[in-house]
Amino acid sequence: MIKKITGALSLTLMATTALAGGVERSNQSVAVLFQDGNYVEFSYGMVRPNVTGSAAGSASGDMAGDYSQFGMALKMDVSENVSVALIQDQPYGANVSYPTGTTYAFTGATADIKSNALTAIAKYQVNENFSAYAGVRRHSIEADVAIPALGYTLDMSKASGTGYLAGVAYEIPDIALRVSLTYNSAIESTHTYTEPGPTVTSETVTAPKSWHLEAQSGIAEDTLLFGSVRWVNWSAFSATPPVYAGATGGSSILSYANDATTYTLGVGRRLNENWSVSASARYEKSNGGFASNLSPTDGSTGLTLGARYEKDGMSISGGINYTWIGDAQTVVSAVGPVLSSFTNNYAVGAGVRVGYNF
Repeated sequence: MIKKITGALSLTLMATTALAGGVERSNQSVAVLFQDGNYVEFSYGMVRPNVTGSAAGSASGDMAGDYSQFGMALKMDVSENVSVALIQDQPYGANVSYPTGTTYAFTGATADIKSNALTAIAKYQVNENFSAYAGVRRHSIEADVAIPALGYTLDMSKASGTGYLAGVAYEIPDIALRVSLTYNSAIESTHTYTEPGPTVTSETVTAPKSWHLEAQSGIAEDTLLFGSVRWVNWSAFSATPPVYAGATGGSSILSYANDATTYTLGVGRRLNENWSVSASARYEKSNGGFASNLSPTDGSTGLTLGARYEKDGMSISGGINYTWIGDAQTVVSAVGPVLSSFTNNYAVGAGVRVGYNF
């Protein structure tokens, strides 16, 4: 029966979130809530971006460092109608390193953003078709920035904040149909900035709220169509250390003019009792305007191929992703002004997920 593939073809790995809008690296999916029975999983992904640009005849070199992601999740049934889940992920990050020894304006500039999040969720199954869920999410963020051309350094202290999520889902098990809509609240955290001087100040930084629509449905025997739409309120996010703002005419060190909407569409096919495969495409439109020198990208298009092997409650999923990164312009000097152009960039990602139903 087609309902047997409900969980078998969930193969889109974290590699598909390479260089998503803002500094997002995790789509905060709640799909683990819908696993059958008790379930635990561990995942690891690695992304190798290539982002280069030039300004006034000077090449930047590849300024985007490789990065890896680790996550885990546990889902358990408390009763016939109630289940709970615990999810650990790394929702935000950046690894910027402009090569030294060039004449590019930001030669030697570096930026490192790290985060970690833990989400606890409870789901209530109203009936065979409808369920509702809610939970709390706590995350921490920290960052370090150095811009030698400006003689500038920033240490943004590690700080934590708490938010919530809520959602509803509709399912028709016999055809593997499921549609879920999840709201994630904004999360505030207050950080200490240490800048040249030394100058020590603080600012409350707001990680953006989001809406996430996920859907899947069987379209033929052993064949599943799946997709998602994710909107993130990046235009409400900014980090504005005062020394940096004073040196740059009031600019934020990291901010975004537009929100980000990401679309994913894919198809999965169960080959036999043990093997499944999938293919998916991901699209995030370019918004135009100027990008940050610490994140000189604008939109993306990606393709992911996945495969999964399962036996005796154990499953191993793997996937590879190629992402075409949208062209972007940045302002490297307000005098003139001098603009840079970042074109023909890409990222390659790979990931693996190991799960066990018990």
